[in-house]
Amino acid sequence: MTWQKICDSSNLKDLPFKIETNQQGQLLMTPVKVYHSLFQGKIIGLLYTHLCGGEALAECAIRTEQGTKIADVAWCSVQRLQQIKNETECSVAPEICIEVMSAVNTAEEMKVKRALYFAHGAEEVWICDQNGRFTFFLSAEKSDKSCLAPNFPNCL
Repeated sequence: MTWQKICDSSNLKDLPFKIETNQQGQLLMTPVKVYHSLFQGKIIGLLYTHLCGGEALAECAIRTEQGTKIADVAWCSVQRLQQIKNETECSVAPEICIEVMSAVNTAEEMKVKRALYFAHGAEEVWICDQNGRFTFFLSAEKSDKSCLAPNFPNCL
């Protein structure tokens, strides 16, 4: 199933799950808890506080060779946004892709997603754990802080 068909499907529009696909186009659904949405909102607010010249994106669909992956939050420069804003799924990842960990996420899953985001143009990938603490990855290397938003807090 293509991402466009998923987006257009009336049967899938009201599901209470985050949807992604795998390499075969099969749907992967992950339930999220309230803290997950709360953290997404806080992160978006902090992005606008610490960055300019771009836009925050919630639930950003990114096309990869392993299916469509959804960054919980992303930051996209004005220039990159011009390239992707009319796409169904991003052909190029936003500069910052952020994952909020859920109880069902594994370290291996996050490692794979980081690699996919970097392979598709992300400059940084941030992982927010269930306690609101961030781990920053820059070009696949772990870092104490973001280079693009150096004053972004390490914890919500």
